[in-house]
Amino acid sequence: MAIQNFPQQLQPIIQQGFLAREFQDGLQSRLSFRAIADREVFPNRIGETITKTRKGLKTPVTVPLVTSSNTNFDNGLTPSTWSVEQYTLTINQYGDTTDLNMVSEGIGIASQFLANAKTNGTQAMQSLDRIARNALFGGSAGGVGGYLGGNTRVITTLGAAATTVRVDDLRGFQNVLSPYGQVVGVGATNGMTVTVGSNAYTLVGSLSDAVNISTAPNGVSGTLSFSTNVAVSDGTISQAVIAATAPLVLRPNGRTSTAGLTAPTGTYGAVSYVPGDTLGIQTVLGAVAALRMNNVPPINGSFNCYLDDQQMLGLFRDGDFKYLYRGAYGSDVYHSGAIVELLGVRFVPTTEAPQQLSLGAGAIHRAIVCGQGALVEGDYQDMGHRDIPDAEKSLIEHVDNVVMVTREPLDRLKQIIAQSWYWIGGFALPTDSTASTSIIPTSTNSYLKRGVVIESL
Repeated sequence: MAIQNFPQQLQPIIQQGFLAREFQDGLQSRLSFRAIADREVFPNRIGETITKTRKGLKTPVTVPLVTSSNTNFDNGLTPSTWSVEQYTLTINQYGDTTDLNMVSEGIGIASQFLANAKTNGTQAMQSLDRIARNALFGGSAGGVGGYLGGNTRVITTLGAAATTVRVDDLRGFQNVLSPYGQVVGVGATNGMTVTVGSNAYTLVGSLSDAVNISTAPNGVSGTLSFSTNVAVSDGTISQAVIAATAPLVLRPNGRTSTAGLTAPTGTYGAVSYVPGDTLGIQTVLGAVAALRMNNVPPINGSFNCYLDDQQMLGLFRDGDFKYLYRGAYGSDVYHSGAIVELLGVRFVPTTEAPQQLSLGAGAIHRAIVCGQGALVEGDYQDMGHRDIPDAEKSLIEHVDNVVMVTREPLDRLKQIIAQSWYWIGGFALPTDSTASTSIIPTSTNSYLKRGVVIESL
């Protein structure tokens, strides 16, 4: 076979004529989610999963000691202790590779070696950012769900009162924290208080569907089982189903479920015009207020809001936002068309924000407002480690905790090299259930307190 006989998909790169002698970069995502993760080293020789324990504080004492009880060795005091909670960090290996014939590469229009290396690096960074995003919104196996967990809706109306209800997403309803801070499965002895429609019920079990029909990003449809019958009025399609320990999810105009989001009606500028449920600055400030009520620390002075450009456009249409910047034509906000920091929030546009198809009113967009510690990244300590130095001729480089490997040619003609990357690690969502109202009077009951999701059209 002649050296020019490339596979069909590669033939264009060796055409003669006016081809430029370089490869142009294609479109790529704007990454952001991995940046908020607190990075930790995952030590070697401890298995694939590590359990982290977070301690709480003790309840403040506001009642004076009884003088008459100040006797004996205990002085009338009863020992107390602080509570704990646990979360697990599981590591997995991710990677990809591409082959390159160094002899054939010599007749291409540009260096395929450099192009492969850059493309591998871009793929690796986008992969890790998407893994971080999925963990942030959806959680991980064996956890209490992500920041979308514990917040769903009924998808099948009950024909009569029953103990089971079909919902769009089971995440956040499968596990609870025990009194000792351990993650345990929901059951008869480990119930969870869940509000279905207008009433509270005790959840005792969940079962995922054999065929997943969830509309939520990476959602898991299934059935929730309760200790008592759910009323038909509560078990009606589109009714909200919210766990008592669910993270906060905000929607414009106080919509209780994703299906409740409403499209605009009328003609813009007319008296009868009713705006749709697009993102507004008041909803963002509501998320910031919730984080501050939980005393969540900001990130370098501000809370990060990750959103897509459609939600950013909703901000520019928001009346409160426009009123705030009326007459400020020369400001960075209107001059460049991008928001950097505003009212304690750092807006970070990204193309990786979770998307959802329309439920009737339009495509659903999700932003998340985060504080410090919302996500933890564990990087395996021995990535790229070799017990026998210089035993291989491979080139190994570490780039932002990702290992880039160039393997020497092993074929008979010593022509084909392999360019690969891999990462060994994982992401986890630390819980903050110990920060109860006895410790922080304004705190919420959520397990996950360091982020707030905002759903809008």
